[in-house]
Amino acid sequence: MKKTIALLTGGTTGEWVVSVKSAATIAQHIDTDKYDVYKIMLTDQHWFYEPADSVKIEVDRNDFSLNLNGRKIKFDGVFIAIHGSPGEDGKLQGYFDMIGMPYTTCNALTSAITMNKGYTKAIVDGIKDLKIAKSIQLFNNDESNLNEIINTLKLPYFVKPNNGGSSIGMSKVKEHNDLKEALDKAFKEDNQVLVEEFVEGREFSVGVFKTKGNIVVLPATEVIPANEFFDFEAKYTPGATEEITPGRMTEEEKNKVERVVTAIYQKLSCKGIVRIDYFLEHGTSDFYFIEINTIPGQTATSFIPQQVAAMNMGLKEFYTQVIEEAFT
Repeated sequence: MKKTIALLTGGTTGEWVVSVKSAATIAQHIDTDKYDVYKIMLTDQHWFYEPADSVKIEVDRNDFSLNLNGRKIKFDGVFIAIHGSPGEDGKLQGYFDMIGMPYTTCNALTSAITMNKGYTKAIVDGIKDLKIAKSIQLFNNDESNLNEIINTLKLPYFVKPNNGGSSIGMSKVKEHNDLKEALDKAFKEDNQVLVEEFVEGREFSVGVFKTKGNIVVLPATEVIPANEFFDFEAKYTPGATEEITPGRMTEEEKNKVERVVTAIYQKLSCKGIVRIDYFLEHGTSDFYFIEINTIPGQTATSFIPQQVAAMNMGLKEFYTQVIEEAFT
């Protein structure tokens, strides 16, 4: 018997544009022989299903159901494809936990913690072979921060919002004179900001998921942005980044990366698809953790679909494994 799945898209941040594209990819590849899929749009004010006749039908949030032509549709589970809040920060996960609805992502606690880059680094610090760039976490945009950063960290810096994804609000600072502008830009996106020392190395991004209780590491993508770093434009503009999947790593590097990202997945108690970004430092090949994304993009330019293909797996099979894992 088919399961009825809600594919949840939209959101309340600037990342909703990416979310809509991700949901389109997922909807195109879900196995409709196994699942009846209803795409649910979430906005600031409304949660609704929009059938072909364009009449929006509001979701009953008491039990997350739909009333469609006098028929009550109850869902077996939810495929959450919302990047940013409230899909990636634990809010929706908490709601679904309360009503007993299975979902495809990490739980509420893991989702909330991993949205905070500084807190995440504190938790994964100590994993064997994992290194972390020296950083300062700021909680207000105060002038006194400038001296603390200059006196504590070495140029160049990465300045980025501490919460959120898609690299919105991120800057690379090479001169102290540019620091204030970078902080202002990041604080427009978030009330916490992370300032890190720049690590000279090759950048990679690797997908990790769990299926039938086993953690699977996808082939990593090596990221070579045309811009100076992998910002929002580079991430979502076709051709703005050279992407090599599988990334160029020695067997030793590949084995180390698989060990480290598996340990990260376990230590953060992850579930579903996550994407872990890291540097391999020039000269040492040391693994430097950048961040984890617990609802990575599934758009045409996103890494996860590329990596699934490099593993010789179809997206239909992949999404089936992700959905089925939600019910375990």
